[in-house]
Amino acid sequence: MQPSIRRRTVIARDALPSSLHPVVRRIYAQRGMVSESELSLELKTLLAPQGLLGIHGACDELAAAVTGGARICVVGDYDADGATGVALAVSALRAFGAARVDYLVPSRFTQGYGLSPALADAANEGGAQVLITVDNGIASVSGVARAKALGMRVIITDHHLAGPVLPAADAIVNPNQPGCAFSSKCLAGVGVMFYLLSALRAKLRDAGWFTARPEPRLADWLDLVAVGTVADVVRLDHNNRILVAQGLARIRARRARPGILALLTVAGRAIESVSSTDLGFAVGPRLNAAGRLDDMGLGIECLLSTDDASAMAIARQLDSMNRERREIEAQMRDEALAMVESLTATTVGVALFDPAWHEGVVGLVASRIKDKLNRPTIAFARAQEAGLLKGSARSIAGLHIRDALAAVDAAAPGLLGRYGGHAMAAGLSLAESRLDEFSERFDAVCRAQLDAAALERVLETDGELGAPELVLDTAQALEQAGPWGQGFPEPLFDGTFEVVQGRVVGERHAKYRLRGPDPRRTIEAIHFGGAATLVDGGAVTVAYRLGINRWQGSESAELKIEHLTAP
Repeated sequence: MQPSIRRRTVIARDALPSSLHPVVRRIYAQRGMVSESELSLELKTLLAPQGLLGIHGACDELAAAVTGGARICVVGDYDADGATGVALAVSALRAFGAARVDYLVPSRFTQGYGLSPALADAANEGGAQVLITVDNGIASVSGVARAKALGMRVIITDHHLAGPVLPAADAIVNPNQPGCAFSSKCLAGVGVMFYLLSALRAKLRDAGWFTARPEPRLADWLDLVAVGTVADVVRLDHNNRILVAQGLARIRARRARPGILALLTVAGRAIESVSSTDLGFAVGPRLNAAGRLDDMGLGIECLLSTDDASAMAIARQLDSMNRERREIEAQMRDEALAMVESLTATTVGVALFDPAWHEGVVGLVASRIKDKLNRPTIAFARAQEAGLLKGSARSIAGLHIRDALAAVDAAAPGLLGRYGGHAMAAGLSLAESRLDEFSERFDAVCRAQLDAAALERVLETDGELGAPELVLDTAQALEQAGPWGQGFPEPLFDGTFEVVQGRVVGERHAKYRLRGPDPRRTIEAIHFGGAATLVDGGAVTVAYRLGINRWQGSESAELKIEHLTAP
């Protein structure tokens, strides 16, 4: 399905200062900015922690644990948000003076997501007296009950949507729990943990705890917060943009963890000009590869490493895992693409399964098919438990995927096993024998909620750039105007150009020299993965990002083509 191009409309730009680069001013207005205050990305403009429901109780629990020398166990998730959140909690609590801080992350394949009763047993066997979750726990009713029965104190920090029953924890911090008035509902799991630690540090300071030990600078952990926030694809509202911008500034200044610098290095990214895109497409996937194929503990140890040599050694292992993950994903993606050829034109909710698919990679396959079809998609693999499937779901605008699963569950009680997630992504389990029934019910829910307009593939662009704007100065201004990400997308432009030269580079990519609005000038362009649609001559319409090509110390403007069509 070829996408159509739709240009964003400008709501208002008069409230934004005229000192901004004119293209940046236009882009900000198209992102809905209506006040100059939204331009500030200084830490002092962050929302205050006190707005989070439950944070005072959580601080009391943690302060007692730190000052009382209790053994603390951090329970994380096996994705990049969970890994960065665990690394943040462990390293910061140790720096605060906690006597013993360990961590546990469940195996994706044998234990599943979140704080389960089995994981509570494992923490107890390790001597934990206080459990604190990060990026999970809001749905861990039985796991929390088990931990409490074993005598542990339990603090939940999470950002996922709550189910009908909250766990009976000693404290819960989650901006999306019922009754929480915190205005930024988009914090990632690592962001929630950062807020809790910020409030905890203030409490310990007031109690005089830091008179006998150095008081840590929480800003020193913002590199972890930036990576987890971008990798989890949460909405970059103003609050999250502050967190990411501050983390990026520290990474560019090489004031980041050795593990993050090593992951960027093995990915071939330039530290001094690292962007949110690099965090999302270079650091995040390499961390996630550990959780997808093996044990996220390797990713966490990379982030906890304090010396360059050990961090680089682990980063190389993660890079190798990521290459293996890409090979597995490519095969599964091709198989999935062959499956969708047989779907009927009326299918809206897509459910795919192959007995040989890898459980850790189905989420990526679901995402690829969702992008291609613009349909909510769930990809399933066989679980370790006989007869059970585990699925990973990805959605499109207009369908809240967790709510869609809840609707299926309400219509057919017992059909689903465990499920949870948020608007755009979710996970679930069900019996393999009931996959056909689930597929029909899921499709029916999707058809009821999505009309033809919602199913149309659309590329939203920021319009055209004129000849005076297709220059390095504009590209530099746009780069500095970030961070860009979910809900605050990187600028995408469209226009018609004449192909002066087109050639294949690196087997899969297309390299172009284009002539645009000014017939006297040409501009270089790259279309990653575009070799199959190479055009050598004539006019083309492209949707593109205006980027910077850095080579041997020089910089030039370059179009990064997202979509190309020839008349």
